[in-house]
Amino acid sequence: MRYLLFLHLLGASVWVGGHLVLLFGVLPKALRGRDPQPVRQFEQLYERIGIPALIVQVVTGLWMASLWLPHAQWLGDSPVARLVQGKLLLLGLTALLGLHARLALIPRLDGERLPQLGLHILLITLTAVAFVWVGAGFRFGGLF
Repeated sequence: MRYLLFLHLLGASVWVGGHLVLLFGVLPKALRGRDPQPVRQFEQLYERIGIPALIVQVVTGLWMASLWLPHAQWLGDSPVARLVQGKLLLLGLTALLGLHARLALIPRLDGERLPQLGLHILLITLTAVAFVWVGAGFRFGGLF
């Protein structure tokens, strides 16, 4: 379990950290200049490590969830089940946001559409931070 948690946290560090850098470091400059190129450059570089980090999180997260709670109880009403449900909901939201970006925003990205991508970046970053919050609930006994 320790190794799974380590890999999970390492993946989370890359995923959340990368999106925070994008939101607070890259995006403001791109929006000021109405130039999508800094975002494109960051995405191209980050994708090489960000997507594998997300995959590591999904695999280790599902594995750890199955160790904490049998699959048949994931839809139950226990505190751990609610945390698993929260993580799965956030994973679904992450997938939807990723598909939306890949299929609708990035192919037609220009200076005019950059604010739409900015909103998307804010949402995916908030989702990533929410993943961390919900994950901490496994250690501290719930969401709050």
